[in-house]
Amino acid sequence: MRALMPTAAALFILTGCAAETQLRPSPGAQVLQSDANAAKAATDGIVLVADGTAWKGTPKNLELSLTPVFVQLENRGQRPLRVKYGVFSLVGTQSRFRYAALAPLSLGDTVISGQEGTGGSGAALGFSSGWGYGRYRPFGGFGVGSYMGPYYPDPYYAGYQCREPLPTRDMLQKALPEGTLEPGGRMSGFLYFQGVGSREGQVVLQARLVDAESGEPLGTLDIPFQVRKG
Repeated sequence: MRALMPTAAALFILTGCAAETQLRPSPGAQVLQSDANAAKAATDGIVLVADGTAWKGTPKNLELSLTPVFVQLENRGQRPLRVKYGVFSLVGTQSRFRYAALAPLSLGDTVISGQEGTGGSGAALGFSSGWGYGRYRPFGGFGVGSYMGPYYPDPYYAGYQCREPLPTRDMLQKALPEGTLEPGGRMSGFLYFQGVGSREGQVVLQARLVDAESGEPLGTLDIPFQVRKG
């Protein structure tokens, strides 16, 4: 247990490990024909595909601590898109609480240790994985201290429970990169959210679309999910 962990959070660990949680498309979601675990939403040529069951890397039990969601964003429109962790969130259907996507390097003080993975199998989805192709401009790394949205991690959430130091090498390598997605481009990777299994029965993955040049809002994409506890 890390010495700098808040005392209250340390006491919370004594309650035991959280149940492994995955997100499955809700009945109203637009599920992919090729993969029943993945769903999509689209507007004005922007297509978002998401799978909440795709994590196959190290740690294998990441869903005990966080909620990893594999996303693929494709820009078939005419305007460049700003892609940052702050534009993605999970919104509780009943609570209306907004869980912001976490910058990978904010997940722990130890980035890579000798116990961590070396990049095992990737996401197994009905659509191609990988960071992307075509016109894509990164912002320059993961950016420690990147904007995390209006809500910061709860010190009592399941992310502090029963885990090796995060983020692992796999988590960094598989994370969605930040940058600018030009028209004709596509990018993909994992988003990491705090664990929602103890609080939510249903959530909506929300992506706020923003013009990378003007900052103008271009709309919102929503994909509803059910929270399944293993």
